[in-house]
Amino acid sequence: MLTFTFKTATLLCVSLQQQAEAFSTLPPTPASRSYSTARSAFKLPELSLPNNLFQSKEVRRSELKQQILSLASETKRGLTATDEQKEKMQTLFAELETLNPTPNPLIGNGKKASVNGDWSLDYTTSDSILGKGGFPRVGPIIQHIDTTTLSAKNSETVQYIVFPVPRSVTAELSPVNGKFTDVKFKRFQLGPIGFDAPETFRGSLDITYLDEDVRLTRGDKGNIFVLTRM
Repeated sequence: MLTFTFKTATLLCVSLQQQAEAFSTLPPTPASRSYSTARSAFKLPELSLPNNLFQSKEVRRSELKQQILSLASETKRGLTATDEQKEKMQTLFAELETLNPTPNPLIGNGKKASVNGDWSLDYTTSDSILGKGGFPRVGPIIQHIDTTTLSAKNSETVQYIVFPVPRSVTAELSPVNGKFTDVKFKRFQLGPIGFDAPETFRGSLDITYLDEDVRLTRGDKGNIFVLTRM
């Protein structure tokens, strides 16, 4: 047989009152407020986790590449990009750089993707290369790289009023490390006319991402470049 003290009866009443208030639309009593306040003091904060936290690197790389190339096509290599689209590209570009599978792209080892070969420019922030305010580019803008001869060549076709004219420039590469190289331009070709580049025509390439299909590069003037293998 159970014996109820006054204290036991009081605790039982408070407990029943709290349960009843849980299903009531009436305002809580002072006793329940005190209980609720004490409970909330020990409540853990809610955590918001990014959607891609548990994605593999391969899956995330694929998604980023798809988004970058889609935006590049949408903006016509960056020619029609709005400020918002430029900002979005910078964000995607920077994230893909962190997933670079080839840390030393200028040093071939037969196991990693090679930077050598022809690459098509899909996007850039360089107004001069895009031809903004000048004669439009027709067809692909191509960059050829050969680390065995430490040479490079940029080529394109420019629409001068009614005449498409091919033009190109060759360059000499001087690697500083496995991903960064100084560039010295050697000779320009404009249609049938060729001439040597001035001694001061120099630049640099920082290859920040490379796989079998896509290459990301940062130039010496702060511009970014997205290229796909041809």
